[in-house]
Amino acid sequence: MTALHDLLRRHVEDGTVPGAVGLVARGDDIEVVAVGSVDAEGSAPMARDSIFRIASITKPITAAAVLMLVEDGRIGLEDPVDTWLPELAKPVVVRSPAGPADDVVPAARPITVEDLLSSRAGWGFPSDFALPAVGALFEVQKDGRAPQAYPDPDTWLRELARVPLLYQPGEAWLYQTCSDLQGILVARVSGGTLPDFMAERIFEPLGMTDTAFEVPAAKRTRFTSSYAVGESGTLTLADTPDGNFSNVPRFPSGGGGLASTADDWLKFARLLLSAGEANGRRLLSPTSVSRMTTNHLTAAQREIGALFLEGQGWGYGGAVDVTPTAPWTVPGRYGWVGGTGTTAHLIPPTGTITILLTQVAMRNPTPTPLMRDFWTCTACA
Repeated sequence: MTALHDLLRRHVEDGTVPGAVGLVARGDDIEVVAVGSVDAEGSAPMARDSIFRIASITKPITAAAVLMLVEDGRIGLEDPVDTWLPELAKPVVVRSPAGPADDVVPAARPITVEDLLSSRAGWGFPSDFALPAVGALFEVQKDGRAPQAYPDPDTWLRELARVPLLYQPGEAWLYQTCSDLQGILVARVSGGTLPDFMAERIFEPLGMTDTAFEVPAAKRTRFTSSYAVGESGTLTLADTPDGNFSNVPRFPSGGGGLASTADDWLKFARLLLSAGEANGRRLLSPTSVSRMTTNHLTAAQREIGALFLEGQGWGYGGAVDVTPTAPWTVPGRYGWVGGTGTTAHLIPPTGTITILLTQVAMRNPTPTPLMRDFWTCTACA
């Protein structure tokens, strides 16, 4: 792990990040590197158990929660979601993605649970943010790295229902919105809250003791500050340990609302590598895990989301590599990146898990040089 330590240390020393935690697991062999500090002031050293806002690497966990309800027989993949999300009944679709947002036609069919899981409901972000209907969506689907700014789920759903779909249900892969819808679906079907469902069905059985939608006061000494990158490359403080994660938000975002540690996400990844079994208990069926980690997109659908997917596919809640375009892209590799500077993947063909947690936000959907350096380093080790 000397190469990984040197890599992360170099990015700390050049001011890219105040600190980072990198983890690579191959079977029972786990190597973890923690470098730098929990904040730009250097108030405490980064540690293996430091807590981060993990943003969009929340998405695979949310997808797993939905599939648990499928396995419970509470919902079916082909079920229309308006049974539980009546606000989304009878959606309309823009006649042309490039056309006016008010030139709409009725949806050809209802949105299904599988549409949400595969991110093909018709709401979300394509590669072209300038499309009129995307502008309308931006009014509702705000920055997923700050879900505390969202209204309550019921209000958010009513606002989303007024936004036309960019594509017909099932037609296109679009980013973000479907994962937030999955979180609301879990809450309504279960009759509770998304935080409670995840705690009971995922975090407690897996021993993910540091993963939640809030960070309690007793753990905030391990909670990192978060930063944005200014135009000049300087870091600007975005949130502190006593800030937005001090309480459970009114909108627990299935698309990006969790805080966690490298070891906790490792436990979730191992659940998937073990075909849904952990600690002597079966939490997901092998079929559900296969659905999560198998590409569901056509080449045309991948192209619509090329800004985010970079040529790869999408399973449920995460990307699936289908083309070996770089040293780290191994067909079957599953995982995602988080806009707060996080990335987590599992590579079933080799049994490898790689996790990088930093506290500096991405400036756009393109993975950062640090992420790419991390992937190259861990692929070649």
